[in-house]
Amino acid sequence: MYATVKEIKEALAILSIPEKAAFFPKFFKTGKGEYGEGDLFIGVTVPDQRSVSKEYYSKISLEELSELLSSAYHEHRLTALFMLISKFEKTRDPKLKDEIIDFYFKHLKYVNNWDLVDSSCYKILGRYAFENQKENLLRNLSVSEKMWHKRIAVVGTMHYIRKGSFELTKEFVTINLKHPHDLMHKANGWLLREMGNKNEQELISYLNAHYKEMPRTCLRYAIEKLDEDLRKDYLKGRI
Repeated sequence: MYATVKEIKEALAILSIPEKAAFFPKFFKTGKGEYGEGDLFIGVTVPDQRSVSKEYYSKISLEELSELLSSAYHEHRLTALFMLISKFEKTRDPKLKDEIIDFYFKHLKYVNNWDLVDSSCYKILGRYAFENQKENLLRNLSVSEKMWHKRIAVVGTMHYIRKGSFELTKEFVTINLKHPHDLMHKANGWLLREMGNKNEQELISYLNAHYKEMPRTCLRYAIEKLDEDLRKDYLKGRI
């Protein structure tokens, strides 16, 4: 084990809370057949993980991060991703950004729960794709057979939404509108809602074309911020 990785794991261990370690496996659905099956936790809160990340991100290499991100423990992986985000956001070196994207793709199998996906994908991959006009990096994930890849694709478009660009979000939501898993319904609805926060007419136009075929969870997430009467009209199919 690298010395820096050992230090980070020790720092996280000191911050572990037994009650959290007992609660997190239930919260993140780690039982047999559940989406987080087999994941392990030491019981460290997200703010504490961010504090550790802030202390170490500039000291750790990508090679060392690989070891931390490959850990069986959820908090090790999330802390590694926080550090990877910081490295990506702080550097002005295009070559290093390319290396970080390559690193992210090579470690996708460890970005394997909704918080790991949602915390990292749009800040790293979504931003990179937007700034370099490389939408296919996300588009290829949207048609993957793996649910986490699909979620990375659609949540990755958050950066596009914040820049006022909505077509990629609509494309990916439509591709996976009828995905069987509730976690995709929530992600799709969430991104549509974010699109509506930026431009309500874009959301309404999309809803009018697709809301009757949307899973209920997706629809409820998407319309959460709309006027109450309009929300009821969509829920009751009166549009």
